[in-house]
Amino acid sequence: MKGKPRDKIWKMIEGGEKEKLLDHAAALHGHYCPGLALGVNASIAALKRFESEHTGMEDVLVIVETNNCFSDGVQYVTGCTFGNNSLVFRDLGKTAGTFVKRGEKGLRFVTRSDAREEWAGEFTEYGELFTKVVRERDGTEEDRVRMMEMAEDISKFVVGLEADKLFEIESVEVTLPEYAPIHDSHVCEGCGESVMSTRTIERDGKKFCLLCGGDKYFELDGHGMHLRGEKK
Repeated sequence: MKGKPRDKIWKMIEGGEKEKLLDHAAALHGHYCPGLALGVNASIAALKRFESEHTGMEDVLVIVETNNCFSDGVQYVTGCTFGNNSLVFRDLGKTAGTFVKRGEKGLRFVTRSDAREEWAGEFTEYGELFTKVVRERDGTEEDRVRMMEMAEDISKFVVGLEADKLFEIESVEVTLPEYAPIHDSHVCEGCGESVMSTRTIERDGKKFCLLCGGDKYFELDGHGMHLRGEKK
Protein backbone atom coordinates (compact mmCIF):
# COMPACT_ATOMS: atom_id res chain seq x y z
CA MET A 1 0.00 0.00 0.00
CA LYS A 2 1.33 3.43 -0.94
CA GLY A 3 2.88 5.22 2.02
CA LYS A 4 2.69 2.11 4.23
CA PRO A 5 5.75 -0.03 3.44
CA ARG A 6 5.29 -2.18 6.55
CA ASP A 7 1.64 -3.01 5.85
CA LYS A 8 2.40 -6.64 4.96
CA ILE A 9 4.43 -7.06 8.14
CA TRP A 10 1.65 -5.58 10.26
CA LYS A 11 -0.87 -7.96 8.71
CA MET A 12 1.41 -10.90 9.60
CA ILE A 13 1.60 -9.60 13.18
CA GLU A 14 -2.19 -9.20 13.42
CA GLY A 15 -2.68 -12.64 11.89
CA GLY A 16 -0.24 -14.32 14.26
CA GLU A 17 1.94 -15.56 11.40
CA LYS A 18 4.89 -16.14 13.68
CA GLU A 19 6.85 -18.54 11.50
CA LYS A 20 6.57 -16.29 8.48
CA LEU A 21 7.85 -13.34 10.49
CA LEU A 22 10.68 -15.52 11.79
CA ASP A 23 11.59 -16.49 8.21
CA HIS A 24 11.85 -12.86 7.19
CA ALA A 25 13.84 -11.96 10.31
CA ALA A 26 16.25 -14.81 9.56
CA ALA A 27 16.82 -13.35 6.09
CA LEU A 28 17.94 -10.14 7.80
CA HIS A 29 19.97 -11.91 10.49
CA GLY A 30 21.56 -14.47 8.19
CA HIS A 31 20.52 -17.61 10.05
CA TYR A 32 17.98 -19.07 12.46
CA CYS A 33 18.77 -19.26 16.17
CA PRO A 34 16.88 -19.26 19.48
CA GLY A 35 17.94 -15.68 20.26
CA LEU A 36 16.44 -14.39 17.02
CA ALA A 37 13.22 -16.30 17.73
CA LEU A 38 13.05 -14.75 21.20
CA GLY A 39 13.25 -11.28 19.67
CA VAL A 40 10.52 -12.09 17.17
CA ASN A 41 8.31 -13.65 19.84
CA ALA A 42 8.61 -10.70 22.26
CA SER A 43 8.04 -8.15 19.51
CA ILE A 44 4.87 -9.79 18.23
CA ALA A 45 3.45 -9.99 21.75
CA ALA A 46 4.32 -6.37 22.54
CA LEU A 47 2.97 -4.86 19.32
CA LYS A 48 -0.27 -6.81 19.57
CA ARG A 49 -0.77 -5.38 23.06
CA PHE A 50 -0.14 -1.85 21.80
CA GLU A 51 -2.43 -2.46 18.80
CA SER A 52 -0.35 0.07 16.94
CA GLU A 53 1.58 -0.05 13.69
CA HIS A 54 5.05 1.43 13.56
CA THR A 55 5.74 4.08 10.93
CA GLY A 56 9.43 4.64 11.64
CA MET A 57 8.64 8.15 12.93
CA GLU A 58 9.63 7.50 16.57
CA ASP A 59 6.05 6.90 17.70
CA VAL A 60 6.98 3.42 18.94
CA LEU A 61 10.42 2.79 20.41
CA VAL A 62 12.29 -0.19 21.79
CA ILE A 63 15.10 -0.14 24.33
CA VAL A 64 17.23 -3.25 23.84
CA GLU A 65 19.74 -4.36 26.44
CA THR A 66 21.96 -6.51 24.24
CA ASN A 67 23.56 -6.41 20.79
CA ASN A 68 23.04 -10.12 20.15
CA CYS A 69 20.62 -12.07 17.93
CA PHE A 70 17.59 -10.98 19.97
CA SER A 71 17.94 -7.42 18.75
CA ASP A 72 17.71 -8.39 15.07
CA GLY A 73 14.40 -10.14 15.73
CA VAL A 74 13.19 -6.97 17.44
CA GLN A 75 14.34 -4.70 14.63
CA TYR A 76 12.66 -6.70 11.90
CA VAL A 77 9.28 -7.21 13.57
CA THR A 78 8.91 -3.79 15.21
CA GLY A 79 10.59 -1.73 12.50
CA CYS A 80 12.46 0.11 15.27
CA THR A 81 16.03 0.53 14.05
CA PHE A 82 19.08 2.67 14.63
CA GLY A 83 18.46 4.32 11.28
CA ASN A 84 15.01 5.68 12.20
CA ASN A 85 16.05 6.61 15.77
CA SER A 86 13.47 4.28 17.31
CA LEU A 87 15.95 1.78 18.74
CA VAL A 88 17.80 2.64 21.95
CA PHE A 89 20.73 0.45 22.97
CA ARG A 90 21.72 -0.06 26.60
CA ASP A 91 24.86 -2.15 26.88
CA LEU A 92 23.69 -4.31 29.80
CA GLY A 93 24.20 -7.77 28.30
CA LYS A 94 20.64 -8.91 29.04
CA THR A 95 18.36 -10.57 26.49
CA ALA A 96 15.66 -8.04 27.20
CA GLY A 97 13.77 -5.21 25.59
CA THR A 98 11.35 -2.49 26.65
CA PHE A 99 8.67 -1.69 24.10
CA VAL A 100 6.94 1.65 24.46
CA LYS A 101 4.50 3.86 22.60
CA ARG A 102 4.93 7.55 23.29
CA GLY A 103 2.52 8.75 25.94
CA GLU A 104 1.96 5.27 27.37
CA LYS A 105 3.67 2.97 29.85
CA GLY A 106 6.20 0.56 28.45
CA LEU A 107 6.38 -3.23 28.53
CA ARG A 108 9.70 -4.77 29.50
CA PHE A 109 10.31 -8.33 28.32
CA VAL A 110 13.27 -10.04 29.97
CA THR A 111 14.07 -13.63 29.08
CA ARG A 112 13.37 -15.98 31.97
CA SER A 113 16.46 -17.60 33.48
CA ASP A 114 14.91 -21.02 32.86
CA ALA A 115 13.66 -20.24 29.32
CA ARG A 116 16.21 -22.56 27.71
CA GLU A 117 14.54 -25.49 29.45
CA GLU A 118 11.54 -24.95 27.16
CA TRP A 119 13.56 -26.28 24.21
CA ALA A 120 16.70 -27.94 25.59
CA GLY A 121 14.95 -31.23 26.34
CA GLU A 122 13.52 -31.41 22.83
CA PHE A 123 16.83 -30.71 21.09
CA THR A 124 19.53 -32.27 23.26
CA GLU A 125 22.15 -32.44 20.51
CA TYR A 126 22.05 -28.72 19.77
CA GLY A 127 23.98 -27.57 22.84
CA GLU A 128 26.88 -29.88 22.08
CA LEU A 129 27.01 -28.81 18.45
CA PHE A 130 26.79 -25.11 19.36
CA THR A 131 29.74 -25.48 21.73
CA LYS A 132 31.84 -27.25 19.14
CA VAL A 133 31.01 -25.06 16.14
CA VAL A 134 30.46 -21.60 17.67
CA ARG A 135 32.16 -21.40 21.06
CA GLU A 136 35.23 -23.45 20.16
CA ARG A 137 35.22 -22.57 16.43
CA ASP A 138 35.81 -26.22 15.75
CA GLY A 139 33.81 -29.07 14.25
CA THR A 140 33.37 -30.36 10.75
CA GLU A 141 31.28 -28.89 7.95
CA GLU A 142 28.79 -31.66 8.67
CA ASP A 143 28.59 -30.46 12.30
CA ARG A 144 27.96 -26.90 11.15
CA VAL A 145 25.21 -27.91 8.73
CA ARG A 146 23.55 -30.12 11.33
CA MET A 147 23.69 -27.31 13.91
CA MET A 148 22.12 -24.82 11.50
CA GLU A 149 19.33 -27.25 10.64
CA MET A 150 18.60 -27.86 14.32
CA ALA A 151 18.71 -24.12 14.99
CA GLU A 152 15.90 -23.60 12.49
CA ASP A 153 13.81 -26.30 14.16
CA ILE A 154 14.42 -24.82 17.61
CA SER A 155 13.66 -21.30 16.38
CA LYS A 156 10.30 -22.37 14.99
CA PHE A 157 9.55 -24.16 18.24
CA VAL A 158 10.48 -21.09 20.32
CA VAL A 159 8.59 -18.56 18.21
CA GLY A 160 5.44 -20.66 18.57
CA LEU A 161 5.46 -20.58 22.37
CA GLU A 162 3.37 -18.17 24.39
CA ALA A 163 5.47 -15.17 25.41
CA ASP A 164 4.91 -15.65 29.13
CA LYS A 165 6.60 -19.05 28.95
CA LEU A 166 9.79 -17.35 27.81
CA PHE A 167 9.72 -13.90 29.40
CA GLU A 168 9.02 -12.04 32.58
CA ILE A 169 6.77 -9.23 31.35
CA GLU A 170 6.43 -6.06 33.39
CA SER A 171 4.62 -2.76 32.85
CA VAL A 172 7.16 0.02 33.43
CA GLU A 173 7.44 3.80 33.36
CA VAL A 174 9.91 4.85 30.68
CA THR A 175 11.78 8.11 30.23
CA LEU A 176 12.16 8.48 26.49
CA PRO A 177 14.54 10.71 24.56
CA GLU A 178 13.02 13.65 22.73
CA TYR A 179 12.42 13.26 19.03
CA ALA A 180 15.77 13.11 17.25
CA PRO A 181 16.98 16.55 16.17
CA ILE A 182 18.01 17.33 12.62
CA HIS A 183 21.63 18.50 12.49
CA ASP A 184 23.47 20.46 9.84
CA SER A 185 26.44 18.89 8.08
CA HIS A 186 29.91 20.33 7.63
CA VAL A 187 32.75 19.43 5.30
CA CYS A 188 35.81 18.21 7.17
CA GLU A 189 38.89 20.34 6.43
CA GLY A 190 41.03 17.22 6.57
CA CYS A 191 39.39 14.50 4.46
CA GLY A 192 36.84 16.63 2.63
CA GLU A 193 33.96 14.38 3.65
CA SER A 194 30.57 15.58 4.84
CA VAL A 195 30.02 14.99 8.57
CA MET A 196 27.22 15.68 11.05
CA SER A 197 27.87 18.94 12.88
CA THR A 198 27.67 17.25 16.29
CA ARG A 199 30.55 14.94 15.30
CA THR A 200 33.05 17.67 14.45
CA ILE A 201 35.73 19.41 16.44
CA GLU A 202 37.27 22.81 15.81
CA ARG A 203 41.00 23.41 15.64
CA ASP A 204 42.56 26.74 14.68
CA GLY A 205 39.21 27.96 13.39
CA LYS A 206 38.72 24.94 11.13
CA LYS A 207 36.20 22.09 11.50
CA PHE A 208 37.37 18.48 11.38
CA CYS A 209 35.69 15.09 11.69
CA LEU A 210 36.62 13.10 14.78
CA LEU A 211 39.11 10.95 12.87
CA CYS A 212 40.99 13.82 11.24
CA GLY A 213 40.85 15.81 14.45
CA GLY A 214 42.27 12.91 16.43
CA ASP A 215 39.37 12.89 18.87
CA LYS A 216 37.72 9.93 20.59
CA TYR A 217 34.60 8.22 19.28
CA PHE A 218 32.40 5.29 20.26
CA GLU A 219 32.35 1.98 18.40
CA LEU A 220 29.95 -0.93 18.86
CA ASP A 221 31.13 -4.43 17.99
CA GLY A 222 30.39 -7.96 19.11
CA HIS A 223 32.10 -7.33 22.45
CA GLY A 224 30.01 -4.27 23.27
CA MET A 225 30.57 -0.50 23.26
CA HIS A 226 34.13 0.85 23.20
CA LEU A 227 35.74 4.28 23.21
CA ARG A 228 38.21 4.50 20.36
CA GLY A 229 40.79 7.01 19.17
CA GLU A 230 43.11 9.30 21.06
CA LYS A 231 43.17 13.02 21.43
CA LYS A 232 46.20 14.68 19.91
